[in-house]
Amino acid sequence: MKKIAIIAVTEQGLEKALIIQKEFPKSLVITTLQSSNGNVSTIAFISDYLTDNFMKLDGICFVTALGICVRLIAPHIQDKNTDPAVISVDDLGLNVQSVLSGHKGGANDFTSKTAAILGANSIISTSSDVQNIWALDTLGHQFDWQTESSVPMNKTMALFVNNKPTALLLDVNDKGTQHLEKTVPSFVTVFYNESDIDYSKFELLVVVTYKIYEATIPSLFFIPKVLSVGSGCSKKLDFTLFQETFKLKLAAEGLQFSAIKNFGSIDIKSAQQAYLDFSVANNIPFSTFTSQEIDTVSIPNPSKMVQSKIGVDGVSESCAMLLSGNNSLLVEKQKIHLETNEKFTFSVALDASVTRKTAIAIIGAGPGDEELITVKGKQYLEAADCVLYAGSLIPEEMTNWCKAGAVVRNSAMMTLEEQISLMQEHYKKGNSIVRLQCGDPSLYGAIQEQMTIFDELGMDYFIVPGISSFSAAAAVLKSEFTIPEVVQSIVLTRGEGKTPMPSKESIAAFA
Repeated sequence: MKKIAIIAVTEQGLEKALIIQKEFPKSLVITTLQSSNGNVSTIAFISDYLTDNFMKLDGICFVTALGICVRLIAPHIQDKNTDPAVISVDDLGLNVQSVLSGHKGGANDFTSKTAAILGANSIISTSSDVQNIWALDTLGHQFDWQTESSVPMNKTMALFVNNKPTALLLDVNDKGTQHLEKTVPSFVTVFYNESDIDYSKFELLVVVTYKIYEATIPSLFFIPKVLSVGSGCSKKLDFTLFQETFKLKLAAEGLQFSAIKNFGSIDIKSAQQAYLDFSVANNIPFSTFTSQEIDTVSIPNPSKMVQSKIGVDGVSESCAMLLSGNNSLLVEKQKIHLETNEKFTFSVALDASVTRKTAIAIIGAGPGDEELITVKGKQYLEAADCVLYAGSLIPEEMTNWCKAGAVVRNSAMMTLEEQISLMQEHYKKGNSIVRLQCGDPSLYGAIQEQMTIFDELGMDYFIVPGISSFSAAAAVLKSEFTIPEVVQSIVLTRGEGKTPMPSKESIAAFA
């Protein structure tokens, strides 16, 4: 929210307006009072100011009685999709109320932030906010998803805020879907395969997908940009014919055109006009790869003809894989012959970062106090189906956060082979797995051996950092390690033990 006006009509209101302005540096304080404060603009009539500026502003904060606010904005209200966010604050700063454009305009967020600034009560009456359920009309904007609805959005919203049975289908795994999974309302059932949904049991379908679905009930589609398209073509490819044909072929594969994240080809096609026009027309980034880069990818459909002509096994499949970071394809190479005798190929891959797959979470448990695990680490621990923890180093109390039915084992009582075997068993089932390490896994965590085995077995994993004991020590001592002009370097080492120190890393060598 860039352009904000804060309107006050009393001395007390003006004091509150100036406090609010400090947190919104680009805002203007407007009043009919005389003021020597350089941050205040004095005008003759607020009604005239609103006539000239109402639609130019992103947000308006009235530090007035609510009735004054309502009467002043009434002549200017047009549409919730275009009206600015309007909120009202009383003169004493006790209550902040969302008045207009709560969701799309951002008035609800504006209200919450202003209330926090003043230590006031936040008054928001939007049904989804009162119920603490998703605001479906703003989720797309929040997570950069395109929104499409099979029925008018007002009907979709009505079904949802009235808590009608809703099916949530998730085809990707990203920040947005993780948020949805953590905040599922009681009337929503989560699915990961469309075939598992019995539509007779639901009145609304909400989907986060790159696929095309034909549902039999009112449906709301959130479409993230997660598809990478690789393509090769003949020299005189016509842009319009290429685009129209490609859209039809993509739809025939059951994929959303609006889900395309990027588009690529071999570098000798960097000036291909049809590709350049396609990129500009659809705001889809176009990238090219050298033959050396393309040769790093093993593709399912190598072509001897393409190899003989341009020196690579294939273009479309390789480029889709390189763009997506994925070694598998949603759509293998499609050869398209146009009526103009021109040709093109295309392949499609899903962004590897959003692929819904099993991965082992290696989590740092922190320095010993069970409450010093990170928020993210605790969330993974609570959701895990299988947890292996280093019982000799980690408080057993941490396992109390594990959900009922989870397999929780003390790895100190197991051989490495037994640990790997257990994780493999759950990995094959697609279960959520946590390997809980003390401190931060990267510092004396002894995780490299495990990660090497995971790599050899093709098991995906990721690391959630933890608070190391050296940081905790500073906190206990109320000390700062790095003091300007005194100390700017930290050496982390240990004493000699059963595992010898490298010859150049003796404590004396660091002195």
